[in-house]
Amino acid sequence: MSLVVEELQVRYGKVAAVRGVSLTCDHGELVALLGPNGAGKSSTLLGIAGGLPRGAVSGAISVDGRPLHGLAPEDVSRAGVVLVPERRRIFASLTVRENLIVGASAWAGRRAAAVQAVQVLEQFPMLASMADRQGGLLSGGQQQLLAIARALMAKPRVLLLDEPSIGLAREMVKTVFGTIRRLRDDGLAIVLVEQNVGNAIELADRALLLRKGRLEGEAQTGADHVLSSYLGQGS
Repeated sequence: MSLVVEELQVRYGKVAAVRGVSLTCDHGELVALLGPNGAGKSSTLLGIAGGLPRGAVSGAISVDGRPLHGLAPEDVSRAGVVLVPERRRIFASLTVRENLIVGASAWAGRRAAAVQAVQVLEQFPMLASMADRQGGLLSGGQQQLLAIARALMAKPRVLLLDEPSIGLAREMVKTVFGTIRRLRDDGLAIVLVEQNVGNAIELADRALLLRKGRLEGEAQTGADHVLSSYLGQGS
């Protein structure tokens, strides 16, 4: 397995946001993590990516057999696990190309990063046509593609995607999900958190249901009870 998470727990002070979550995601597999708002989905991704204070996270996390727990976010990224956060968080004042170069800062100098940026832009024709445009001038969908492309600059083995379709027009949702499908088919391991549950289930190889910080089990993709569980009340 590429990514193995065992008994992940995340606490914010006395509040337990994630309670013993275990999951795996292999190369070329997309695992959707579904649940109501406040279920602990984003906290799970942050815990895996090293984006929380060390004392807030416990459990075992590894990628291709390499332990990750306790590493700083940049070291988790170097190990091959990269998070695309909710709301994209691109650098509005930097160009598309400059945003990409920043994405390679964990492993490459500027010259190597520039070469990598050319290669990544070949996978994103929409971005290639606006490589010198400031990120803040892109549409929401274009910014989401840029956020994904920037993550690819780190040469991930595992991609963690947090709400990639949030706030996007329908046509751009199709484009973003088409990009995610292509990356999965190219061999990336992907863990997806997504409120657009229909698209997530359609794309996922496995769908895991999370409620109140605990996994409730694995559902067959497309099953009606996934929707009813997802839409139920939770925190």
